[in-house]
Amino acid sequence: MKPTDTSHPDYFHKVVDCQWACPAHTDVPGYIRLIAQGRFDDAYMLNRKSNVFPAILGRVCDRPCEPACRRGRVEDKPVAICRLKRVAADNRGDIQDRLPEIPKEKNGKRVALVGAGCASLAVANDLMPLGYEVVIYEALDRPGGLMWSNIPAFRLPPEVLNEEIDMIVDMGVDLRLNSPVESMAALLEEGYDAVFVGSGAPKGKELSLPGRDVDPDHIHIGITWLESVAFGHIDKIGEKVLIIGVGNTAMDCCRTSLRLGAKDVKVMARKPRGFFKASAWELEDAEAENVEIVINHSPKEFVIENGKLVGMQFELMEYEIDANGRITDTRVVGEEFLPCDDVVLAIGQDNAFPWVERDLGIEFDKWEVPVVDETTHESTRKGIFFGGDAAFGPKNIIWAVEHAHQAAISIHKHCQGEAISERLPDGMNLVSAKMGIHEWSYSNDYSQDERRIVPHVDLAERFKQLNIEVELGFTAEQAAEEVERCLNCDIQTVFAEKLCIECDACIDICPVDCLTITHAGPEEELRQRLTAPAQNLEQALYVSGQLPQTGRVMVKDEDLCVHCGLCAERCPTAAWDMQEFALFHPHVKDEVETAPGKQPPKYGT
Repeated sequence: MKPTDTSHPDYFHKVVDCQWACPAHTDVPGYIRLIAQGRFDDAYMLNRKSNVFPAILGRVCDRPCEPACRRGRVEDKPVAICRLKRVAADNRGDIQDRLPEIPKEKNGKRVALVGAGCASLAVANDLMPLGYEVVIYEALDRPGGLMWSNIPAFRLPPEVLNEEIDMIVDMGVDLRLNSPVESMAALLEEGYDAVFVGSGAPKGKELSLPGRDVDPDHIHIGITWLESVAFGHIDKIGEKVLIIGVGNTAMDCCRTSLRLGAKDVKVMARKPRGFFKASAWELEDAEAENVEIVINHSPKEFVIENGKLVGMQFELMEYEIDANGRITDTRVVGEEFLPCDDVVLAIGQDNAFPWVERDLGIEFDKWEVPVVDETTHESTRKGIFFGGDAAFGPKNIIWAVEHAHQAAISIHKHCQGEAISERLPDGMNLVSAKMGIHEWSYSNDYSQDERRIVPHVDLAERFKQLNIEVELGFTAEQAAEEVERCLNCDIQTVFAEKLCIECDACIDICPVDCLTITHAGPEEELRQRLTAPAQNLEQALYVSGQLPQTGRVMVKDEDLCVHCGLCAERCPTAAWDMQEFALFHPHVKDEVETAPGKQPPKYGT
């Protein structure tokens, strides 16, 4: 193996697995340490820099960071990253004076955003400080999009949602409620310099089976039904309810049904549990409320008697699954009838663009999804951009936020006549964490504590009102204990081979056997003769240049390291150092301030 190139930010970035997994690349270890220090305002602002909605995402994020957390390699449960984010939001003070300053004099460019959901709001958040005039068109009577209409209040309280939305709208955004865009051609005639479409995936999928159209009052489309509940148009449901589908929307539907009076709620899944789309914690929360999840049942028919829904007929499925977890054979082994009063269909969502004329140069694929560049988010018509679910189909809020950051860069460059494909690369900074011989600027003790369970409202209380928030969140004291479980993966072990005297002190003291001094060789062979064979092929090895005394190399298995710093403490020549890694992931503000030969625009005061 050749020596590892640590000058590229991706090497160390991939070591910080949580940040690497987060679509917006939030500095997770950084804000966790700030929480540990009780610096909640700073933790909140560090969050807001990348994910824009810390309080919202601290409650409803899909948490791609947590399955990636290295704590999961030490024990079963990762650090409660998402709920620590909420701690920063719940305990912060007034941060109004730390929000971006909005210039009074505008730059003369007007941008239209379609939909007031998370993607459009995040675009506005990025563009307003640069002097853009931003107009958001929203069909409903309040902003928030699917965050408001499809996430129940018992998970995301309206006051939390409204507060973070207001931080953006109050920047001076021209928010036009009850203003659906019915024609893209008409919108373009308004003379906007760019248009961003962040209208989500608002169309719930249908289930066209016998009996579907006979009793429509008792067969509901999940996202439409949730919206009707949020608006107060629906306030009750039958005692026996079947939820078809097993994604996160299905979990919201089943738990909402219980709060509207249902006594027996079943979630019907076509496949085994390993194929569920819902997050594990969403399933746990539903089952904690006595929702029954029924596997291997494929819907066959809505059973109607005297014009009224009385149940559904299901085919019982059996699957052959290979060693890689893939289904290799499917067969029907029987049928079963399940009675019900209502059925809620939560089998997916689709984009819907009936308002975009097909002769404008905006191409759509065979699924009626717009053709969008994955980097620039520009459509096939210049100056029209898509992001969030509207661009690539249903994902989650944090993906939409990152789409928005990238789209904002493109919108700015388009409006300034620059090439939108020319963008700043990611960068990095490394700063020593050394404060003394045995003292570091981070807590390097390994905590053996297990993951803390987030306190919840008692079952007897949570169903009394639809808007009782179920999760209570961590107290500051509980958070202080949970943050100690973080392995500080951004505090990197940085090695200088020219200082190494091959004394083996670092190898002797390493508690996890992640270091080896050996002769170089092919990676497959080298992995097998390390102090502890490196079996995780997805994690790159660190290989130094030749050591001055013997020509051997220092090899480190990043997969095992717990960033304790003992190697750097023990090393007599300071060949090892613990250095804090900071990723530079550019947003539009960075593009403006660091563009070659350019000064940041000076708009007003």
